[in-house]
Amino acid sequence: MEQSSDHIFPVENALEMIIMFNRAGEISYANAAALQKLEYDNDLCGRTIGDVFPGAFGAGNEGFEQRASDSQELKNLVAYRKNMTCFPVEARIIYTPSSGMYICMANDILQKEFLSREVERVREEAQQALKVKSEFVANITHELRTPVNGILGNVREMLTEKADERTEKSLRLIERCCDDMNKIINNILDFSKLEAGKFVLEPRRFHFRNMLDYVKGHHINKITEKGLGFFMTVSPQIPEYVIGDELRIVQVLNNLLSNALKFTSLGKISVEIVKTAQVNDKIELFFIVSDTGIGIDKADRDKLFQSFSQVDASISRKYGGTGLGLNICKQLVELMGGSIEVESEKDRGSNFSFSIWVGACESEEGVLTQETFQKPAFTASFAADREQEDVLNIKRFGTPENLDNLNRNLSKLILCVEMENWEKAEMFMETVRQLTEEAPQEVKRRVLKLKMAIQKENYEKVTAGYEELKNCL
Repeated sequence: MEQSSDHIFPVENALEMIIMFNRAGEISYANAAALQKLEYDNDLCGRTIGDVFPGAFGAGNEGFEQRASDSQELKNLVAYRKNMTCFPVEARIIYTPSSGMYICMANDILQKEFLSREVERVREEAQQALKVKSEFVANITHELRTPVNGILGNVREMLTEKADERTEKSLRLIERCCDDMNKIINNILDFSKLEAGKFVLEPRRFHFRNMLDYVKGHHINKITEKGLGFFMTVSPQIPEYVIGDELRIVQVLNNLLSNALKFTSLGKISVEIVKTAQVNDKIELFFIVSDTGIGIDKADRDKLFQSFSQVDASISRKYGGTGLGLNICKQLVELMGGSIEVESEKDRGSNFSFSIWVGACESEEGVLTQETFQKPAFTASFAADREQEDVLNIKRFGTPENLDNLNRNLSKLILCVEMENWEKAEMFMETVRQLTEEAPQEVKRRVLKLKMAIQKENYEKVTAGYEELKNCL
């Protein structure tokens, strides 16, 4: 039966299949998409709708029996081609009372279902891979920790016994390497747990200022040994006791202070903590860790909180590190309801700030209110800061401040060499290098010569290089 010209609609070239049929189920119109998908020429008209959708329509007293509702809701049907193969479709069937005709609009969803199954398969594989990776990381870190702790235990036992100076020095070095390895293992394990969404905070009531004293005690010797100032201030508005995960707050502060120490050779490191908001029994604490170190270019700041990322390769070579610490800090801070930011400028120091929410223990009156406080604002220009100007003046070669700092650091350097503490000698050598960055080429050559001698731990060349540099200055 030829397709009637009376039923040629503007939808002839529509991408979806459109089929019209009457109450008897006889098809009177099918557009090009329907003919193509169902693999008919022009012989679809005259057939019944039950030939196309046998699962939804069948023979009945009035020509066909409808097994699918004619509501306009989308329904999943199975369409049969002329050769009796089938494919899934999404169809909507509309009845028009004025003409007594049914209009069926259907889309082939074979590819959609295939892609949906593929996406589900890939998702399941990804979840399985993540599970395997998490289990692998947990197992491998455990396997690594066992021999490291075994070495560490034996070394500490040997350190209790009397040993010559050279042996003790080697044992101390092994002890420090084991401690560093344990820190790396802990970072990898924390990162894996955070990535898998299995990291759980353990809040409890603790003495806030005692925690800060612990943090300060952990870092103050290393900071002052490097000749840096160290200051910590706490707002009196912060209660004596708070409820939070003390271990993780300490972890974030330790990481930021370790980075500040690592990248600062001159000036100071400071920590400031203020209370910035209170809602019922929750308070927001705002921490600022500032340093006068090497700073970071604006273009490189986004890299800081990415996993396994350093600002550039030279940072990793020169200062070490896995690039995981700040990423872990960011995720821990966010788990505690806060955020972390950085304000920095190349060669002008850095300000790291982060906020967290903790539970507040009741005041003496037993009443907690809703309050907001002003957060400390960062100075827009570090150069305008008086303390920063002092640091810049120290770095300017030839000034009295610069020469005074040079002599003091050289004295500490040669003392470390005499005591065969080469690690600290390298630390003071790095400070000397920074203090002579603007020096004449003749001075820089002697600084480089002294640095190479220290790296090789050659006592004779170090003492000779030290005298040459002192005479040159």
